[in-house]
Amino acid sequence: MRKFDTVFRGYDKFQVQSCLDEIIRSYENLLNKSKKTEEENKRLVDQIAYYQKIEDTMNRAIYTAENAGDQIKSSARKEAEALVSEARHNASRIINDALLKAERAQNHADQLRRNTDILKRRLRQIIENQLEVIDEIESVDFSKVDDRY
Repeated sequence: MRKFDTVFRGYDKFQVQSCLDEIIRSYENLLNKSKKTEEENKRLVDQIAYYQKIEDTMNRAIYTAENAGDQIKSSARKEAEALVSEARHNASRIINDALLKAERAQNHADQLRRNTDILKRRLRQIIENQLEVIDEIESVDFSKVDDRY
């Protein structure tokens, strides 16, 4: 608490004015900091919305990739069955070719599944990191702001 010298007819006007100027500067600094924090918060909210759109797009892409993988598996199985059936009629060489194609299709489907899992983990990590940033912003204690300004 600041003490003012008393002079004829009240307190020293210069001391009071100096104190008021200091209070105004401090208040303006706090307002500026608050505005910057609000702008940063809006930017982060917009960024989260952007990442959520990306996540939605990636989820659709993953779903499409999974469906494509299932279709590839189904197609590969049908092709393998057709090749095996034909191989029974033609020769053991055709059987070996069909088994190799089925194995490649299965490996491809497995690779798609692994890639999908990796993509899901990366997206989840990005979103969790963004949520941590938001949590940090929410935990800022403005009551500990230095009163010297």
